[in-house]
Amino acid sequence: MSAVPHPVLSISPVVLPTPDRAVDLQLRISVPAQGTGLPILLLSHGQGYSNHLSSLNGYAPLAQYWAAHGFAVIQPTHLSSRSLNLDPATPGAPLHWRSRAEDMTRILDRLDEIEAAVPHLRGRLDHTRVAVAGHSMGGHTATLLLGARITDPDTGIELDLADHRIKAGVVLAAPGRGGDALAESATELLSFVTGTDFATMTTPALVVAGDKDTSTHLTVAGADWHADPYHLAPAPKTLLTLFGAEHGLGGVSGYDVAETTDENPERVAAVQRLTWAYLRSELYPGDAAWQSACAELLTGSAAVGQVEAK
Repeated sequence: MSAVPHPVLSISPVVLPTPDRAVDLQLRISVPAQGTGLPILLLSHGQGYSNHLSSLNGYAPLAQYWAAHGFAVIQPTHLSSRSLNLDPATPGAPLHWRSRAEDMTRILDRLDEIEAAVPHLRGRLDHTRVAVAGHSMGGHTATLLLGARITDPDTGIELDLADHRIKAGVVLAAPGRGGDALAESATELLSFVTGTDFATMTTPALVVAGDKDTSTHLTVAGADWHADPYHLAPAPKTLLTLFGAEHGLGGVSGYDVAETTDENPERVAAVQRLTWAYLRSELYPGDAAWQSACAELLTGSAAVGQVEAK
C-alpha cells in the first residue's frame, strides 16, 4: 500500500447467488488498478434517510480513498437497504442486524468465487489480511464481527457472530450501550442494542466518534454514547474523537449528500487518512503510517481531534 493514490477500478454489481437469503447478495468491489497482495476491507453501510447511500452505491469518499491507497474494498448491499424495497414483513426487518454480519462472513467464505467472477481480481487479494469498517448501523455490524456478543431480543439466545479471519476494524459513529442510555423513541427499533456486549470484542479496532454527535433520537447519553465500543471493550482499542463532528463525520456516506448535517471536506479528508493509516499499521506491524497521521492531524492548534488508546 502506498501513501500516493492510484487509479481505482470499481465493479458492481457482483452478484453472489444466495438461495437462503431474501435476495441474492450484491457487492461493489473497488481496487487499485495495479498491484497484488491487496488486503481486503469489508465496508458495511449505515442506515440513513436516503434510498441508495445505504447500499453498495454509498460511502464513495471512504471506498474510493481506501482503494486508491491499496485496499480491495468490498461493499455489500445489506437487506436493510431501502434500495431493495423488501416487504416490511421480511424476517429480520427493519434493520436485519444479524444478516448484516452474516453477509460479511459469507463474502469471506466465497472469496475464491468472487475472484473468479471478476477476472481483474484473480490472484490479487491477500486472504490473510482482512479488516472491517462500518458507519452508524454498519459500525454495529463491525463490532459483532470484531467479537461483540449479542443476545437476540426475540429468542433470548446469545449469539457469537465474530469472524476471526478479520484482523482489525474501524467503527465509525456506531450505536453504544442499550438500557437506560436509549431514547424512549428508539427502545423498540434498537432493542437488540441492549443485548450487545462489547466485553468480548477482542479484535483490535479504531473507534471514531464525533464530539457533537448527540443523536438525541437514539440516545439520552449524549455524544459519548458513540464511544461505548471503545470504553466497554477490552484492549487493544483506540478512540479517535473528532472535534465538531456530528453523525456524518463531515460527510463520509457520500459526496454532497443532504443528510450530512456537518458537511466538512477537510474533516472527511482527515477521517480518510487516519482510518487508512490505522488499518495499514495494524495489518502491517511496524509500519509507521498511524504514527505519522496522528502527528500531522492530531497535534497543534489545527488538530482535527484527539486520540486515546488502551
